[in-house]
Amino acid sequence: MPTLTTSLCRMLGIRVPILQAPISDSPSLAIAVSEAGGLGILPITWTESGTLRRAIAAMRERTGQPFGANIVISLMGETQQSNLDLALEAGVPVISTFYGDPAALVRRIHDAGALAMHTVGSAEEARRVVEQGVDIVVAQGVEAGGHVWGSVSTLVLVPAIVDAVPETPVVAAGGIADGRGLAAVLALGAQGAWIGTRFLLARESDAHGAYRERVLAARETDTVLSEVFDGGWPEAPHRCLLNDTLEAWRAAGEAPPGQRPNEGQVIAHDRSGAPIERYDMANPTIDTSGSVTSMALYAGQSAGLVRAPAPAAEIMAGMVDEAKSILARLGTG
Repeated sequence: MPTLTTSLCRMLGIRVPILQAPISDSPSLAIAVSEAGGLGILPITWTESGTLRRAIAAMRERTGQPFGANIVISLMGETQQSNLDLALEAGVPVISTFYGDPAALVRRIHDAGALAMHTVGSAEEARRVVEQGVDIVVAQGVEAGGHVWGSVSTLVLVPAIVDAVPETPVVAAGGIADGRGLAAVLALGAQGAWIGTRFLLARESDAHGAYRERVLAARETDTVLSEVFDGGWPEAPHRCLLNDTLEAWRAAGEAPPGQRPNEGQVIAHDRSGAPIERYDMANPTIDTSGSVTSMALYAGQSAGLVRAPAPAAEIMAGMVDEAKSILARLGTG
């Protein structure tokens, strides 16, 4: 039986080549993924500093394994700069950056002793960020859920980037939800897989129950790539499950902002009671109340492969075992 330990695993100090997309504000999912041998990642772009401190403390208390933090470059203001400093000062070993040019951040990350990981959408971009000092490249295919940077499919993008930066570990993102996908991207030359949609159904995920049900019921054809949920992050394409908000927008001829159906309508409230308007970028968590299925239900095309909820460790073990069996059968072990 082949081993799935890759050069990326050795670089990160993890046991299996699975990295968790930053899909959950709660540290519970990241803790579970790291404890199971992968790399759990905390989102820190929208996190209040006190909450971030508590999340990092929880990671330290509940797992001794490596973990990372993810930040959106294009949205970096004073709060985000402060959060990055907080994460680096706390010794977070991996900083994942997305949606922008990481050049101004790489030295700052390295000076703190952390690794710099950046998500790209083309081979040309991969070469550029590696020249800037990025240690790990995430190749995000257009199949991915949530905000999408590029326009090329994972099957084509991964080998193109592997060829473009042969000395740099590449992580494949987009369309990977089981061991078949993991085996496929390893065969393409990736050193690991970035998993988001499958982890929405992890027991430790803080996704709202109605959101989970929609993911479970989804087919591979039930997602839409658009810029509709732009409140808080304008002009940023994202992939979501088709819902009533998207259906009404389509029926209105895909109307532009300012002309969309029911714009400004409050449809839900977050954990603090703050209102969430239709077309806001927020996705529903367990603490969200209201018409949660009308919100942004971020999910990739791999939602059509997600069959059942399970603990993160069980999801990962199943993926690894299936990938090992496939690679052994193909004679690559």
